[in-house]
Amino acid sequence: MVLDWRAPISVAYYRAAPSDRMRVLSRRRYGFTNVATGPDTSEAVLTAYEDEPLTVSEEEAEERTGELLAAEIERPRSGPMRDIVATIQPEQDDLVRAPLSTTLCVQGAPGTGKTAVGLHRVAFLLYTERERLSRSGVSIVGPNRSFLSYIRNVLPALGEVDVGQTTVEEMVEAGLPERSRPRAGWVRRTESPEAALIKGDARMAEVLRRDLWSHLSPPQEALVVQEGSRRWRLYPEDMRPLLDELAGRGVSYGAGRDLLAHRIAHAILSLMESEGHACDDRTHERVRREPAVRRAVTAVWPKVDPLKLVLGLLTDPERLARAAEGILDPEEQALLPLPGKPRGPKSARWSREDLVLVDEAAALVERTGGMGHIVVDEAQDLSPMQCRAVGRRGAGGSFTVLGDVAQGTSPGATRNWSTLLEHLDRPTGHLSVLERGYRVPAQIIDFAARLLPTIAPGLGAPVAVRRAPGALRVTPVPEGPGGPAGHDALAGAVAEACRAALEGQGSVGLIAADADLPGLCAALADRGLEIPVLGEGDTGPDSARLIAVPANLAKGLEFDAVVVAEPAAIVDAEARGRNRLYVVLTRAVSTLHVVHARPLPGELT
Repeated sequence: MVLDWRAPISVAYYRAAPSDRMRVLSRRRYGFTNVATGPDTSEAVLTAYEDEPLTVSEEEAEERTGELLAAEIERPRSGPMRDIVATIQPEQDDLVRAPLSTTLCVQGAPGTGKTAVGLHRVAFLLYTERERLSRSGVSIVGPNRSFLSYIRNVLPALGEVDVGQTTVEEMVEAGLPERSRPRAGWVRRTESPEAALIKGDARMAEVLRRDLWSHLSPPQEALVVQEGSRRWRLYPEDMRPLLDELAGRGVSYGAGRDLLAHRIAHAILSLMESEGHACDDRTHERVRREPAVRRAVTAVWPKVDPLKLVLGLLTDPERLARAAEGILDPEEQALLPLPGKPRGPKSARWSREDLVLVDEAAALVERTGGMGHIVVDEAQDLSPMQCRAVGRRGAGGSFTVLGDVAQGTSPGATRNWSTLLEHLDRPTGHLSVLERGYRVPAQIIDFAARLLPTIAPGLGAPVAVRRAPGALRVTPVPEGPGGPAGHDALAGAVAEACRAALEGQGSVGLIAADADLPGLCAALADRGLEIPVLGEGDTGPDSARLIAVPANLAKGLEFDAVVVAEPAAIVDAEARGRNRLYVVLTRAVSTLHVVHARPLPGELT
């Protein structure tokens, strides 16, 4: 009998343990090998099985790591990420099967399987809540397209193909009203870390709200509506309470405009009825649509385009100062303006942070519905304003939030999950911690964890469940006769490390500082190693067995073997360089080879 791994009866297979056998005496695992049966066909052949008795003590169970389980965990990983149905651990299974109503936040060290847990939770929820989620939708939000390319096969392998996968930028741009959506390729500028930090700050939401609602103007003229042979008047003092009441109700700006027209029509009808005129819904609708009423509404409550709103705010220092008074100090305000003097939205040089501000403005003008469930991976790098944007997409639904505060590399990276959940508007989300690393060998994770006291004080070091002989190698490039080793000597040592890694099985990633990678790849090409670069053109993580990876794109990826060139350059490249190095050092599943000519960061020596 074949059972779906998500079925309730399957829980015991994953969770039964000597401490709680769940009426199970023994767990059997099977080993399979794919055998070619033709040029393009193969079949799975049963090659082995092993039984894991659950009637032993917990100590004995800890000592026994099944050969088939270990082989599956350590199996070379060429190509995209695989599912983990064969290796789900009890603490992972508990998170996977969390109910739909629960917003789950998973703090997971490298190799603990947090991304796989999030993807398998989606598959589980679609199994148990398919009808409900088919109406509201499910989405996966990742840090970049390279990461999404790496995980793209997991859900289809689990039988789920109708799940959208997107980045925050793509999600935000797709959600803008058509009339406010900028032209393709509108993001043409990268913010400085200081400006990105301010534009990503949650205080910007209040600045935008103030600026938007400052467009309201007190009525100055009487409204005259002709109905039949009579003219009916509403004076400014009659309309002012209507305006004030709606502005104080908390409605969206766009909804307020529509409601004001209804309020004015109702006031006119009250005048008519006081004179003995019979009125009905048709009279109300006719008055509401009167050109004079529409002009009066526009005069006191003008239409606002979110894109033009943000453009005006970021190009008019006086307007920005009024909106930000008491919220941002003058030095912070000085970091916000768009460069140059754009004539309109199409000529402006926008940044990704500006895009999120436009999205916030669009939500203030017109609120939209949310999805049933959203998985946010590498969430530690979301700014508060990005969290607000993602949170709006999940209004009324739930989230699976995945990340590791030690891997936060963006200017606005979170240091506290409770704060991030508040920005997502899910302050009661349940926080779980995955500490046991199943993928990364102990030698590698222990080496990288030396950085933790510096980059994430108070965060416990992950515990690796396996060791791999020869997993870590650190190679200093010796100094030449004239002093420190040059670029040519470093390239030679990196080439040798890459060739050695290719002698093993599985994928190989060469990771270096973004600015150093082009020159390094050119030097390796001169030595006979042509290496595609991740992110260039259509190059994905599975484009070749050996691939060069900019440090900025390494997050979330895994390779069997990793060669890291010049860690000090990775650290020096950005403010959170040590966090970035921690990410880079934990991408290896089998072996890590660090090659350096400059001294290693002090924590690693």
